[in-house]
Amino acid sequence: MRILVTGAAGYLGSVVVPELLKKGHEVTALDNFMYNQSSLLNCCFQEKLTIIRGDARDKELISRCLKKVEVIFPLACLTGAPLCTRDPIAARTTNLDAINMILELRSKGQRIIFPTTNSGYGIGQKDKFCDENTPLNPISLYGQLKVEAEKSILSSGNCITLRLATVFGVSPRMRLDLLVNDFTYRAVYDRFIVLFEAHFKRNYIHIRDIARVFIHCIDNFENMKDQPYNVGLSDCNISKRGLCEEIKKQVPEFHIIESEIGKDPDKRDYIVSNKKIESKGFNPDFSLQYGITELLKAYQIIKRNQYANI
Repeated sequence: MRILVTGAAGYLGSVVVPELLKKGHEVTALDNFMYNQSSLLNCCFQEKLTIIRGDARDKELISRCLKKVEVIFPLACLTGAPLCTRDPIAARTTNLDAINMILELRSKGQRIIFPTTNSGYGIGQKDKFCDENTPLNPISLYGQLKVEAEKSILSSGNCITLRLATVFGVSPRMRLDLLVNDFTYRAVYDRFIVLFEAHFKRNYIHIRDIARVFIHCIDNFENMKDQPYNVGLSDCNISKRGLCEEIKKQVPEFHIIESEIGKDPDKRDYIVSNKKIESKGFNPDFSLQYGITELLKAYQIIKRNQYANI
């Protein structure tokens, strides 16, 4: 199929785009390269790849791009609560206004597969799994914008939305500010971590399983369309302390300290059910321990905290 990917050189896009090309899809990759990344260079030999340097908020540009495609992956995003808080105007225009613009410009026959976040659940009820019917209660601007964008997309139809768990793993446009990536980096280079509110739980998913779920949605679109789906590891609804213990299995000298003083600025605390996406035939391939092993290799290469969104 012919696919437009906005934010194609980002943390997700630079893993998703090569996998789409491997499957024989024709990809138009749009990115403003705001981090000066070179993450799509290894794809430039692909004849079915077109790369456009541009802004996903540029109406004329998006209008031209949409004329050539059947499927849209709107990945362009100011990702994460800290970045959105720092620049709320850019966050709104990128994370919400640009999505509504795509909905305005696309034809009804063009499919949208959109990654949102299960951070929209905010603070869950103790020991109660959040499923796709659980009321959304985002506690950050980032979560609020993603929830609003998802609502617009589902109302528009001919779409699938994916409520992603906290992503981890290595990408050509690496990020160290994601929880598993961050904690593993600290284990390697600091050998210790101080945890605030260590009992807070969330769900996790490997970045290569994100690429796999996008392809699964293309291949099973008619059976899945017009619905939201949680996407995460069902055996990995764990606390921050539990995550550190998993890392310690591979880095025994990692010391974990819990502080009674101080609060986690990210107040998310929930567990998530992924049964709905599993019922559609998708199951993750990559475990948390696999991802930690992969990150330990990567951190023999990366020694500076140059890979973050802020």
